[in-house]
Amino acid sequence: MLAGGHGPGVQLAMKLLTAVAESEDAPRLIEIEGAHIDGCLFHGQSGIDLAKALARGDSRVRVPTTLNVASIDMLHPELFRGDPELARKSRELTDTYVGLGCQPTWTCAPYQLAQRPSRGQQIAWGESNAIVFANSVLGARTNRYGDFIDICCALTGRAPLTGLHTDEGRFGSIEFVVEVDDHLLDLDVFYPILGYLLGHRAGMEIPVITGLDERATEDRLKALGAGAASSGAVAMFHVLGVTPEAPDRATAFGGANPVETITLGTPDFSRAKEDLSTGAGPLGAVSVGTPHMSLSELKTLASVAEGQVTQVPFFVNTARDVLSEAERAGIVGSLDEFGATVVTDTCTYITPIIGDVAGVVMTDSAKWAHYAPANLGVEVVFASLTECVLSAIEGRVVVTDEWR
Repeated sequence: MLAGGHGPGVQLAMKLLTAVAESEDAPRLIEIEGAHIDGCLFHGQSGIDLAKALARGDSRVRVPTTLNVASIDMLHPELFRGDPELARKSRELTDTYVGLGCQPTWTCAPYQLAQRPSRGQQIAWGESNAIVFANSVLGARTNRYGDFIDICCALTGRAPLTGLHTDEGRFGSIEFVVEVDDHLLDLDVFYPILGYLLGHRAGMEIPVITGLDERATEDRLKALGAGAASSGAVAMFHVLGVTPEAPDRATAFGGANPVETITLGTPDFSRAKEDLSTGAGPLGAVSVGTPHMSLSELKTLASVAEGQVTQVPFFVNTARDVLSEAERAGIVGSLDEFGATVVTDTCTYITPIIGDVAGVVMTDSAKWAHYAPANLGVEVVFASLTECVLSAIEGRVVVTDEWR
Protein backbone atom coordinates (compact mmCIF):
# COMPACT_ATOMS: atom_id res chain seq x y z
CA MET A 1 0.00 0.00 0.00
CA LEU A 2 2.76 2.42 0.89
CA ALA A 3 4.53 1.70 -2.38
CA GLY A 4 1.41 2.49 -4.40
CA GLY A 5 0.48 -1.05 -5.32
CA HIS A 6 -3.16 -0.45 -4.35
CA GLY A 7 -3.56 2.91 -6.05
CA PRO A 8 -2.73 6.54 -5.25
CA GLY A 9 -5.59 7.08 -2.80
CA VAL A 10 -4.64 4.15 -0.58
CA GLN A 11 -0.98 5.16 -0.90
CA LEU A 12 -1.81 8.64 0.44
CA ALA A 13 -3.78 7.10 3.29
CA MET A 14 -0.88 4.86 4.27
CA LYS A 15 1.60 7.73 4.06
CA LEU A 16 -0.51 9.80 6.44
CA LEU A 17 -1.10 6.85 8.75
CA THR A 18 2.56 5.88 9.01
CA ALA A 19 3.51 9.50 9.66
CA VAL A 20 1.07 9.57 12.58
CA ALA A 21 2.35 6.19 13.81
CA GLU A 22 5.93 7.43 13.75
CA SER A 23 5.00 10.60 15.63
CA GLU A 24 3.43 8.42 18.33
CA ASP A 25 6.41 6.03 18.47
CA ALA A 26 4.17 3.11 17.54
CA PRO A 27 6.20 -0.12 17.22
CA ARG A 28 3.98 -1.34 14.37
CA LEU A 29 0.56 -1.16 12.78
CA ILE A 30 -2.24 -3.57 13.69
CA GLU A 31 -5.22 -4.80 11.72
CA ILE A 32 -8.59 -3.30 12.64
CA GLU A 33 -12.09 -4.74 12.24
CA GLY A 34 -14.14 -1.59 11.83
CA ALA A 35 -14.12 2.20 11.58
CA HIS A 36 -16.37 5.20 12.19
CA ILE A 37 -15.63 8.37 10.23
CA ASP A 38 -15.99 11.88 11.61
CA GLY A 39 -14.49 13.71 8.62
CA CYS A 40 -17.76 13.64 6.65
CA LEU A 41 -18.90 16.74 8.57
CA PHE A 42 -18.16 19.70 6.30
CA HIS A 43 -15.75 22.25 7.78
CA GLY A 44 -14.25 23.66 4.56
CA GLN A 45 -13.04 22.90 1.06
CA SER A 46 -9.95 21.09 2.36
CA GLY A 47 -12.15 18.27 3.63
CA ILE A 48 -13.57 17.70 0.15
CA ASP A 49 -10.12 17.95 -1.43
CA LEU A 50 -8.64 15.33 0.87
CA ALA A 51 -11.59 12.95 0.50
CA LYS A 52 -11.31 13.13 -3.28
CA ALA A 53 -7.55 12.62 -3.12
CA LEU A 54 -8.11 9.50 -1.01
CA ALA A 55 -10.68 8.28 -3.55
CA ARG A 56 -8.21 8.29 -6.45
CA GLY A 57 -7.66 4.90 -7.99
CA ASP A 58 -11.10 3.62 -6.95
CA SER A 59 -10.12 3.34 -3.29
CA ARG A 60 -12.50 1.41 -1.03
CA VAL A 61 -12.55 0.94 2.72
CA ARG A 62 -11.21 -2.45 3.84
CA VAL A 63 -13.36 -2.86 6.96
CA PRO A 64 -17.03 -2.15 7.78
CA THR A 65 -17.12 1.63 8.10
CA THR A 66 -19.95 3.80 9.41
CA LEU A 67 -20.33 7.55 8.94
CA ASN A 68 -20.80 10.19 11.60
CA VAL A 69 -23.23 13.11 11.34
CA ALA A 70 -23.14 15.37 8.30
CA SER A 71 -23.80 19.09 8.05
CA ILE A 72 -27.36 18.65 6.77
CA ASP A 73 -30.36 16.45 7.49
CA MET A 74 -30.64 14.52 4.24
CA LEU A 75 -33.97 12.96 5.21
CA HIS A 76 -35.44 16.38 5.99
CA PRO A 77 -33.48 18.87 3.84
CA GLU A 78 -36.19 21.51 4.30
CA LEU A 79 -34.98 22.00 7.90
CA PHE A 80 -31.66 23.52 6.77
CA ARG A 81 -31.61 27.32 7.18
CA GLY A 82 -28.08 28.06 6.09
CA ASP A 83 -26.25 29.00 2.90
CA PRO A 84 -27.35 26.78 -0.03
CA GLU A 85 -23.71 26.56 -1.11
CA LEU A 86 -22.84 25.06 2.27
CA ALA A 87 -25.54 22.44 1.75
CA ARG A 88 -24.25 21.67 -1.75
CA LYS A 89 -20.68 21.22 -0.56
CA SER A 90 -21.83 19.09 2.32
CA ARG A 91 -23.56 16.75 -0.13
CA GLU A 92 -20.45 16.66 -2.29
CA LEU A 93 -18.42 15.60 0.75
CA THR A 94 -20.89 12.97 1.93
CA ASP A 95 -21.24 11.52 -1.57
CA THR A 96 -17.47 11.13 -1.75
CA TYR A 97 -17.37 9.16 1.51
CA VAL A 98 -20.23 6.92 0.40
CA GLY A 99 -18.30 6.38 -2.84
CA LEU A 100 -15.39 5.08 -0.74
CA GLY A 101 -17.65 2.27 0.46
CA CYS A 102 -18.69 3.77 3.80
CA GLN A 103 -22.16 3.01 5.13
CA PRO A 104 -24.48 6.08 5.05
CA THR A 105 -25.46 5.78 8.73
CA TRP A 106 -25.04 9.48 9.58
CA THR A 107 -25.07 9.07 13.34
CA CYS A 108 -22.86 10.11 16.22
CA ALA A 109 -24.04 7.00 18.10
CA PRO A 110 -22.94 4.07 15.91
CA TYR A 111 -23.05 1.85 18.99
CA GLN A 112 -26.86 1.97 18.66
CA LEU A 113 -26.77 0.26 15.26
CA ALA A 114 -27.63 -3.43 14.88
CA GLN A 115 -23.97 -4.32 14.35
CA ARG A 116 -21.53 -2.90 16.87
CA PRO A 117 -18.04 -3.90 18.01
CA SER A 118 -17.51 -6.37 20.81
CA ARG A 119 -15.04 -6.49 23.67
CA GLY A 120 -11.42 -6.66 22.56
CA GLN A 121 -12.06 -5.78 18.91
CA GLN A 122 -9.57 -3.33 17.43
CA ILE A 123 -11.35 -0.46 15.66
CA ALA A 124 -10.64 3.10 14.54
CA TRP A 125 -13.45 5.45 15.51
CA GLY A 126 -13.81 9.20 15.22
CA GLU A 127 -16.46 11.27 17.12
CA SER A 128 -15.63 11.83 20.76
CA ASN A 129 -18.74 10.35 22.39
CA ALA A 130 -18.61 7.26 20.18
CA ILE A 131 -14.96 6.71 21.08
CA VAL A 132 -15.49 6.89 24.81
CA PHE A 133 -18.56 4.62 24.61
CA ALA A 134 -16.78 2.01 22.50
CA ASN A 135 -13.82 1.85 24.87
CA SER A 136 -15.68 2.12 28.15
CA VAL A 137 -19.03 0.40 27.69
CA LEU A 138 -18.36 -2.06 24.87
CA GLY A 139 -14.73 -2.81 25.71
CA ALA A 140 -13.67 -2.36 22.08
CA ARG A 141 -10.33 -0.66 21.44
CA THR A 142 -9.83 2.65 19.68
CA ASN A 143 -7.75 5.73 20.21
CA ARG A 144 -9.34 9.15 19.97
CA TYR A 145 -8.94 9.57 16.22
CA GLY A 146 -9.35 12.98 14.70
CA ASP A 147 -10.79 13.84 11.32
CA PHE A 148 -9.02 12.29 8.31
CA ILE A 149 -6.87 9.78 10.22
CA ASP A 150 -10.00 7.68 10.82
CA ILE A 151 -10.62 7.30 7.07
CA CYS A 152 -6.94 6.51 6.52
CA CYS A 153 -7.33 3.64 8.99
CA ALA A 154 -10.45 2.45 7.18
CA LEU A 155 -8.82 2.53 3.74
CA THR A 156 -5.76 0.61 4.91
CA GLY A 157 -7.41 -1.60 7.51
CA ARG A 158 -4.67 -0.63 9.94
CA ALA A 159 -4.07 1.52 13.03
CA PRO A 160 -0.95 2.38 15.07
CA LEU A 161 -0.40 0.10 18.06
CA THR A 162 -0.44 2.78 20.74
CA GLY A 163 -2.54 4.04 23.63
CA LEU A 164 -5.95 2.49 24.03
CA HIS A 165 -5.17 -0.22 21.48
CA THR A 166 -2.78 -1.74 24.04
CA ASP A 167 -3.45 -3.57 27.31
CA GLU A 168 -1.37 -1.23 29.43
CA GLY A 169 -2.87 1.86 27.83
CA ARG A 170 -6.34 1.07 29.13
CA PHE A 171 -5.74 1.02 32.88
CA GLY A 172 -7.33 3.71 35.01
CA SER A 173 -5.11 6.43 36.43
CA ILE A 174 -7.34 8.77 38.43
CA GLU A 175 -10.13 7.84 40.87
CA PHE A 176 -13.47 9.58 41.32
CA VAL A 177 -15.47 8.60 44.39
CA VAL A 178 -19.14 9.49 44.01
CA GLU A 179 -20.79 10.17 47.37
CA VAL A 180 -24.24 11.63 46.73
CA ASP A 181 -27.80 11.31 47.95
CA ASP A 182 -28.93 7.91 46.67
CA HIS A 183 -31.99 9.22 44.84
CA LEU A 184 -29.74 11.16 42.44
CA LEU A 185 -28.54 7.88 40.94
CA ASP A 186 -32.13 7.29 39.78
CA LEU A 187 -32.14 10.48 37.71
CA ASP A 188 -31.08 10.50 34.05
CA VAL A 189 -29.91 14.08 34.44
CA PHE A 190 -27.30 13.06 37.03
CA TYR A 191 -25.10 11.22 34.52
CA PRO A 192 -24.31 13.98 32.00
CA ILE A 193 -23.43 16.20 34.98
CA LEU A 194 -21.03 13.53 36.26
CA GLY A 195 -19.45 13.38 32.80
CA TYR A 196 -19.09 17.16 32.70
CA LEU A 197 -17.29 17.06 36.07
CA LEU A 198 -15.03 14.19 34.98
CA GLY A 199 -13.95 15.98 31.83
CA HIS A 200 -12.99 19.12 33.71
CA ARG A 201 -11.06 17.25 36.40
CA ALA A 202 -9.59 14.30 34.49
CA GLY A 203 -8.35 15.94 31.29
CA MET A 204 -6.71 13.13 29.32
CA GLU A 205 -6.46 10.68 32.23
CA ILE A 206 -8.59 7.52 32.40
CA PRO A 207 -11.05 7.91 35.30
CA VAL A 208 -12.17 5.05 37.51
CA ILE A 209 -15.54 5.86 39.07
CA THR A 210 -16.71 4.27 42.28
CA GLY A 211 -20.10 4.73 43.91
CA LEU A 212 -22.33 3.90 40.93
CA ASP A 213 -24.34 0.70 40.47
CA GLU A 214 -26.57 -1.12 38.01
CA ARG A 215 -28.65 2.02 37.59
CA ALA A 216 -25.88 3.23 35.29
CA THR A 217 -27.56 1.92 32.13
CA GLU A 218 -26.18 2.18 28.59
CA ASP A 219 -28.14 5.37 27.86
CA ARG A 220 -26.90 6.94 31.08
CA LEU A 221 -23.30 5.89 30.40
CA LYS A 222 -23.70 7.35 26.92
CA ALA A 223 -24.60 10.72 28.45
CA LEU A 224 -21.77 10.43 30.96
CA GLY A 225 -19.18 9.70 28.29
CA ALA A 226 -20.41 12.47 25.99
CA GLY A 227 -20.10 15.02 28.78
CA ALA A 228 -16.62 13.85 29.73
CA ALA A 229 -15.39 13.83 26.13
CA SER A 230 -16.70 17.38 25.59
CA SER A 231 -15.57 19.24 28.71
CA GLY A 232 -12.28 17.29 28.68
CA ALA A 233 -10.40 14.86 26.45
CA VAL A 234 -11.59 11.67 28.12
CA ALA A 235 -11.49 8.72 25.68
CA MET A 236 -12.21 5.98 28.22
CA PHE A 237 -13.55 5.58 31.74
CA HIS A 238 -14.21 2.68 34.08
CA VAL A 239 -17.17 2.29 36.43
CA LEU A 240 -16.18 -0.14 39.16
CA GLY A 241 -18.39 -3.20 39.05
CA VAL A 242 -20.31 -1.97 35.99
CA THR A 243 -18.16 -1.57 32.87
CA PRO A 244 -16.51 -4.67 31.36
CA GLU A 245 -12.88 -3.92 32.21
CA ALA A 246 -13.49 -2.90 35.83
CA PRO A 247 -14.78 -5.96 37.71
CA ASP A 248 -12.63 -4.91 40.66
CA ARG A 249 -10.25 -2.18 41.70
CA ALA A 250 -7.04 -4.08 40.94
CA THR A 251 -8.15 -4.86 37.38
CA ALA A 252 -9.31 -1.31 36.70
CA PHE A 253 -6.02 0.24 37.83
CA GLY A 254 -3.79 -2.55 36.53
CA GLY A 255 -2.54 -3.25 40.04
CA ALA A 256 -1.27 0.31 40.50
CA ASN A 257 -2.50 3.12 42.73
CA PRO A 258 -4.38 6.11 41.32
CA VAL A 259 -2.35 9.27 40.79
CA GLU A 260 -5.16 11.17 42.50
CA THR A 261 -8.43 10.44 44.28
CA ILE A 262 -11.23 12.99 44.01
CA THR A 263 -14.44 12.78 46.00
CA LEU A 264 -17.56 14.26 44.41
CA GLY A 265 -20.47 15.07 46.72
CA THR A 266 -23.99 16.33 46.11
CA PRO A 267 -22.93 20.02 46.33
CA ASP A 268 -20.39 19.44 43.51
CA PHE A 269 -23.13 18.12 41.25
CA SER A 270 -25.51 20.93 42.14
CA ARG A 271 -22.88 23.54 41.24
CA ALA A 272 -22.02 21.76 38.00
CA LYS A 273 -25.70 21.60 37.04
CA GLU A 274 -25.88 25.38 37.48
CA ASP A 275 -22.63 25.89 35.54
CA LEU A 276 -24.06 24.08 32.51
CA SER A 277 -26.67 26.82 32.20
CA THR A 278 -25.36 30.01 30.64
CA GLY A 279 -28.41 32.27 30.75
CA ALA A 280 -31.94 32.95 31.90
CA GLY A 281 -35.01 34.53 30.46
CA PRO A 282 -37.90 33.58 28.19
CA LEU A 283 -37.85 30.13 26.61
CA GLY A 284 -37.04 30.23 22.89
CA ALA A 285 -36.65 26.56 21.97
CA VAL A 286 -35.78 23.09 23.25
CA SER A 287 -33.25 20.65 21.81
CA VAL A 288 -32.78 17.08 23.09
CA GLY A 289 -30.94 14.05 21.81
CA THR A 290 -27.22 14.82 21.82
CA PRO A 291 -25.78 12.23 21.35
CA HIS A 292 -28.54 10.84 19.16
CA MET A 293 -31.53 9.54 21.09
CA SER A 294 -31.92 5.78 21.39
CA LEU A 295 -35.23 4.01 20.82
CA SER A 296 -35.65 3.70 24.58
CA GLU A 297 -35.12 7.43 25.05
CA LEU A 298 -37.61 8.24 22.28
CA LYS A 299 -40.18 6.04 24.03
CA THR A 300 -39.57 7.95 27.27
CA LEU A 301 -39.96 11.28 25.48
CA ALA A 302 -43.18 10.17 23.81
CA SER A 303 -44.54 9.00 27.16
CA VAL A 304 -43.77 12.27 28.95
CA ALA A 305 -45.18 14.36 26.09
CA GLU A 306 -48.28 12.23 25.45
CA GLY A 307 -51.45 14.24 25.01
CA GLN A 308 -49.62 17.57 25.22
CA VAL A 309 -48.54 20.20 22.68
CA THR A 310 -45.32 22.18 22.76
CA GLN A 311 -45.58 25.98 22.79
CA VAL A 312 -42.02 26.50 21.48
CA PRO A 313 -39.91 24.88 18.75
CA PHE A 314 -38.90 21.45 20.09
CA PHE A 315 -36.09 19.57 18.31
CA VAL A 316 -35.29 15.89 18.75
CA ASN A 317 -31.98 14.61 17.35
CA THR A 318 -31.75 10.92 16.46
CA ALA A 319 -30.33 8.54 13.87
CA ARG A 320 -32.24 7.57 10.76
CA ASP A 321 -32.01 3.87 11.72
CA VAL A 322 -33.47 4.60 15.15
CA LEU A 323 -36.16 6.77 13.56
CA SER A 324 -37.18 3.81 11.37
CA GLU A 325 -37.46 1.65 14.49
CA ALA A 326 -39.52 4.35 16.20
CA GLU A 327 -41.87 4.53 13.21
CA ARG A 328 -42.42 0.78 13.36
CA ALA A 329 -43.06 1.04 17.10
CA GLY A 330 -45.68 3.76 16.62
CA ILE A 331 -43.71 6.39 18.52
CA VAL A 332 -43.28 8.99 15.80
CA GLY A 333 -47.00 9.77 15.65
CA SER A 334 -46.94 10.80 19.31
CA LEU A 335 -43.97 13.08 18.71
CA ASP A 336 -45.73 14.65 15.73
CA GLU A 337 -48.84 15.29 17.82
CA PHE A 338 -46.69 16.94 20.47
CA GLY A 339 -45.25 19.22 17.78
CA ALA A 340 -41.65 17.99 17.92
CA THR A 341 -39.34 18.35 14.94
CA VAL A 342 -37.27 15.20 14.47
CA VAL A 343 -33.78 15.86 13.11
CA THR A 344 -31.65 13.06 11.64
CA ASP A 345 -28.22 12.81 9.99
CA THR A 346 -26.85 15.82 11.89
CA CYS A 347 -27.25 17.68 15.19
CA THR A 348 -28.75 21.05 15.99
CA TYR A 349 -25.64 22.41 17.72
CA ILE A 350 -23.50 22.12 14.57
CA THR A 351 -25.82 23.08 11.74
CA PRO A 352 -28.26 25.98 11.14
CA ILE A 353 -31.61 24.35 11.87
CA ILE A 354 -32.89 26.08 15.01
CA GLY A 355 -32.52 29.53 13.47
CA ASP A 356 -32.87 32.80 15.37
CA VAL A 357 -34.14 32.21 18.88
CA ALA A 358 -35.81 34.85 21.05
CA GLY A 359 -34.79 33.46 24.41
CA VAL A 360 -32.83 30.62 25.92
CA VAL A 361 -32.63 27.08 24.55
CA MET A 362 -33.22 24.23 26.99
CA THR A 363 -31.39 20.92 26.65
CA ASP A 364 -30.83 17.74 28.63
CA SER A 365 -27.39 17.23 27.08
CA ALA A 366 -24.13 18.33 28.70
CA LYS A 367 -22.49 18.12 25.28
CA TRP A 368 -25.09 20.38 23.65
CA ALA A 369 -24.88 22.81 26.56
CA HIS A 370 -21.08 22.87 26.28
CA TYR A 371 -20.86 23.56 22.53
CA ALA A 372 -24.03 25.42 21.51
CA PRO A 373 -23.29 28.85 23.04
CA ALA A 374 -20.14 29.27 20.94
CA ASN A 375 -21.43 27.46 17.85
CA LEU A 376 -24.89 29.03 17.66
CA GLY A 377 -24.60 32.15 19.79
CA VAL A 378 -27.46 31.09 22.07
CA GLU A 379 -27.88 31.03 25.82
CA VAL A 380 -28.58 27.62 27.34
CA VAL A 381 -30.56 26.24 30.25
CA PHE A 382 -29.52 22.70 31.17
CA ALA A 383 -32.27 20.53 32.67
CA SER A 384 -33.72 17.04 32.76
CA LEU A 385 -35.75 15.66 29.87
CA THR A 386 -38.90 15.94 31.96
CA GLU A 387 -38.16 19.59 32.72
CA CYS A 388 -37.51 20.24 29.02
CA VAL A 389 -40.89 18.78 28.07
CA LEU A 390 -42.80 20.54 30.87
CA SER A 391 -41.16 23.83 29.91
CA ALA A 392 -42.11 23.36 26.27
CA ILE A 393 -45.73 22.70 27.27
CA GLU A 394 -45.83 25.79 29.49
CA GLY A 395 -43.85 27.95 27.08
CA ARG A 396 -41.52 29.03 29.88
CA VAL A 397 -38.62 27.58 31.85
CA VAL A 398 -39.98 25.15 34.44
CA VAL A 399 -37.69 23.68 37.11
CA THR A 400 -39.03 20.80 39.21
CA ASP A 401 -37.86 19.60 42.61
CA GLU A 402 -36.60 16.21 41.36
CA TRP A 403 -32.98 17.22 42.00
CA ARG A 404 -33.58 18.17 45.62
